[in-house]
Amino acid sequence: KMASTAAGKQRIPKVAKVKNKAPAEVQITAEQLLREAKERELELLPPPPKQKITDEEELNDYKLRKRKGFEDNIRKNRTVISNWIKYAQWEESLKEIQRARSIYERALDVDHRNITLWLKYAEMEMKSRQVNHARNIWDRAITILPRVNQFWYKYTYMEEMLGNVAGCRQVFERWMEWEPDEQAWHSYINFELRYKEVDKARTIYERYILLFLFSLKNWIKYARFEEKHGYIAHSRKVYERAVEFFGEEHVDENLFVAFARFEETQKEFERVRVIYKYALDRIPKHQAQELFKNYTMFEKKFGDRRGIEDVIVSKRRFQYEEEVKANPHNYDAWFDYLRLVESDADPDTVREVYERAIANIPPIQEKRHWRRYIYLWINYGLYEELEVKDPERTRQVYQACLDLIPHKKFTFAKIWLLYAQFEIRQKNLQGARKVMGTAIGKCPKNKLLKGYIELELQLREFDRCRKLYEKYLEFSPENCTTWIKFAELETILGDVDRAQIFSHFYISNCLLPKRGSKVWISYAKFELSIDSPDRLQKCRQIYEEANKGMRSCEEKEERLMLLESWREFEKEFGSDSTMERVRKLLPEKVKKRRKLTAEDGSDAGWEEYYDYIFPEDAANQPNLKLLAMAKMWKRKQADDTVEQVPDKSPTAEEAALSSSSEPAAENQPENDSDKNTETETEQEKTYDDRDDDDNSSSSSSSSSSSESDSEEEKEEKKEEEKEEKDGGGEKKEKESRSSEEEKD
Repeated sequence: KMASTAAGKQRIPKVAKVKNKAPAEVQITAEQLLREAKERELELLPPPPKQKITDEEELNDYKLRKRKGFEDNIRKNRTVISNWIKYAQWEESLKEIQRARSIYERALDVDHRNITLWLKYAEMEMKSRQVNHARNIWDRAITILPRVNQFWYKYTYMEEMLGNVAGCRQVFERWMEWEPDEQAWHSYINFELRYKEVDKARTIYERYILLFLFSLKNWIKYARFEEKHGYIAHSRKVYERAVEFFGEEHVDENLFVAFARFEETQKEFERVRVIYKYALDRIPKHQAQELFKNYTMFEKKFGDRRGIEDVIVSKRRFQYEEEVKANPHNYDAWFDYLRLVESDADPDTVREVYERAIANIPPIQEKRHWRRYIYLWINYGLYEELEVKDPERTRQVYQACLDLIPHKKFTFAKIWLLYAQFEIRQKNLQGARKVMGTAIGKCPKNKLLKGYIELELQLREFDRCRKLYEKYLEFSPENCTTWIKFAELETILGDVDRAQIFSHFYISNCLLPKRGSKVWISYAKFELSIDSPDRLQKCRQIYEEANKGMRSCEEKEERLMLLESWREFEKEFGSDSTMERVRKLLPEKVKKRRKLTAEDGSDAGWEEYYDYIFPEDAANQPNLKLLAMAKMWKRKQADDTVEQVPDKSPTAEEAALSSSSEPAAENQPENDSDKNTETETEQEKTYDDRDDDDNSSSSSSSSSSSESDSEEEKEEKKEEEKEEKDGGGEKKEKESRSSEEEKD
């Protein structure tokens, strides 16, 4: 009982309490511990003592211990092949070949697919000159593991080293039955070549090519093999077979490069050129970079200038072919392509490219999509006419183009005119007129009518020109240029009365305001060109009538253009009085501002623009006279002040400005200080169209606050404010102009 109590009350040793838990002053790292262990050599064990065996008994004892150790290791883990190999190699070192062979056999029973085991086993037999044993091992190895190339290489090498060529060839044949990789075939071929067996090597190449048909480099190697051994015809045949086999689907530029280089070494330059051209016609451009490079180098070495140009043309042709294949409606690419083939190709090739190009009709019947396309037809027709000189085919091209264009939606006048001009060059005047008549009947246009008239003018058919002008005016009576040209034609023909009738009729019936100035000026110049005594008076009368008629015209620039033309006329033919009269009619150019509004109705800021104020406009606005008088008075005051006190010109000018503002304030209120600052920076007179009712009313209130506050004056003030509101922007504009004139 006491023993059990003692056992149950076993005391657990107490852990020593650490009184001071602060870190030590000197810290020891793991690196220091390892360094000290290395220095003290604590992990090094002394080597075992060398044992000298002096008699056979000790040797047998040593062998027994070692074998027991190897066997124990093998027993512990049979699958570790390294233990077996060490065991066999130890027996081999003791010249115990039979024991080593037994160990290898036991190991093969454990793992017969271990490559290293077979190799060590066969090497041991070869070292011990046991050739038959080695052959037996290699045969077993290649039978069990036929896909391990290392066994075959070692086996054939051993047979060749032994001089057994027939046996080596037999091993190679057994190996080739398994269809190994390319390197194995090359080893076989090299073996035959070492013994000068070229025919056998060729036979092996044939089998090799049939096995690896789609490997291009093998074909090239075969051809080079034939070339190396002097069989040029065989080599060329191999290249031709390769080109025929790969065809156009699996064609490769490297084959043609190698073929061309072969022919180049044989001095067959024409063959080389044919090979390159054949390849360039069948290989896409992005896959033929090396081909182009070699072709160019060949032509530089052996060709002439023409050959080099052919290379460049071929390269560019491939590039354009790729572009038009990617986008058939890329007409710019077609133009470049056609320009290239026209410079260096026969007519049939050019026609073929033209036919391919014009076959790409724009998918949408809108004129903007047809503008580039139509030039393909134009160039086609010009090529047939000028280069090929085939009028009948040119006529067919123009006719096909006109049949293709949808004339009910749009047309191209240039095609009709070119067709007509072509017929004239062929001395077929009746055909040209028929073409132009058809054009005007189907789709009348200004350009067509003008072109037809010019055509008849060149032919000096003036009666036809008159009829065409009449048709033109029926089609477009508002075209002022047509009237002018018709009148000029009659003038040239000497029929002045007829020209005057046309001019008067047009001006009185068909003149449009926005185009009036040009017609009036042309009419005046026409009258001036007539040799008559009263031509100056008639011309001046036309200018006066035009100026009077254009007073209501909204386009003031048109009227200004007319007056400037009148001034030039008076400067050349008039007197000082007439010059002064015209000068008084000229407008004054002023700068204005107007408020802009965005599309959504929001405020878009202010815009400056120029306006022209004619004398009659100034007469209708009395405030402009007041502004002019204030300006003259300000200038006079400023000049007097400068003459009296030159050193204090700024103060005098301020006084003049302040005094000049008093009479203006009697008629209209002043603008605020911001407005004055803005007008001081402007170079010309500025008129503001903004609606400043609030500013006007506030300035008016400030001007009237200095007077008495009687009831009558208050009533007058209210009436003035009401008038200002009713006046709106007009009164505001007058006020701004007055203040700006004062500041100037």
